[in-house]
Amino acid sequence: MSPKALAIFAVVTATAWAPVTAFAQATSTPSTNQKAPALSTASGSTAALPPEASGQSPKSDTGVDAGEFRAPRITVANPPPAPAQWPLHERIAWAANIVLAIVGYVGVMMARSLLKKIDRQTVYAEAAAEAAASTAHAALLHAQAIVQAERPWILITAEPAGNIENSFVVMATNRGRTPARIVATVDELRIAIDEAHLPLTPEYKNERPSTPLVPIILLPGESAAIKPFCRADLKEVCETEERIRRVENWEEKVFLFGKVIYRDLIAPPEKQTHETNWCCWYIHGRQKSGLVIAGPPEYNLHT
Repeated sequence: MSPKALAIFAVVTATAWAPVTAFAQATSTPSTNQKAPALSTASGSTAALPPEASGQSPKSDTGVDAGEFRAPRITVANPPPAPAQWPLHERIAWAANIVLAIVGYVGVMMARSLLKKIDRQTVYAEAAAEAAASTAHAALLHAQAIVQAERPWILITAEPAGNIENSFVVMATNRGRTPARIVATVDELRIAIDEAHLPLTPEYKNERPSTPLVPIILLPGESAAIKPFCRADLKEVCETEERIRRVENWEEKVFLFGKVIYRDLIAPPEKQTHETNWCCWYIHGRQKSGLVIAGPPEYNLHT
C-alpha cells in the first residue's frame, strides 16, 4: 500500500472515531489543562485534533480561554422550616402546672405555719396539763390531809386497873376527831432476855384476830380495855419457880404485844380499816410491879 493510501486511511479512521471520542470526553471529567492526543501518521508525523475534539476550549480574540466563561450554576436552597405552633392544650397544661406549683408552695407555707401554731399550742397545753396535774395533786394531798386529820386514831396506853394492886390494863383510846369501831383484836405474850431477842416482826400463835362479842365504838376521847394483866398471871406464864426468879432478877423480861383493828366510819369502804400495833414490858418486882410501853418500832406501828 502506498503512503498516500495510508494517509487517506488514517484521515478516514480519525473522522470515524471523532464522535466517539467527543462522547467519552463529555461523560468524563478530564482536566482543563489536558492536551488533545496526537494521531500518528504513516510518515511518522503527528496531527493535532481540533480543539472541540480534544476537549480544549478555543481562545477568543482577546486571548482568554473560552472555557473560563462557564454557565453559572444555580443552587436552590430549601427555605428554613417554619417554627412549630404551641398547641392550645399544651399552653393550658403549662399554665395549670404553674398554678399548681404556686398553690402547692402556698399550701406548704400555710401547713408549716399551722404546724408551728400547733406546736406552740401543744407546749401551752402541756404546761397547762402539768399545772392542772400539780393542782390536782396538791388538792388530793390537801384532801388526804383533811381526811387524816379528821379520821380516828387509836392509841394504846398501859394503866393501873382500879383498886386492884399490881394489876394493869392495856387501854385503847380514840385520839382522833371522828368515831372509830373496833372490829378485832389480837395479843401475845413472850419471855425474852431483852427487846433485841424478840422476833423482827410480831408473831402470833393465833393469826386470826378475835372479834369482840359486843361492838366497841369509841367516840373521840373515849377509851376501852383490850388486855388485862396482873401479878398473879406471872405464874401461869413462867410455869417454873426458876423462871419466875429470873424474871424477878431481870435476867429475862415479859413482853405483851398485840394489835387493834378498827374501822373509820367516814372514809371510803376500801380504806375504812386501820391497825394499831402495841407492845408493853411487864416489870416484876419483889413487892411492886409495873407495865410500860416498850418494844422495837415494828411492834408499835400505826396505819
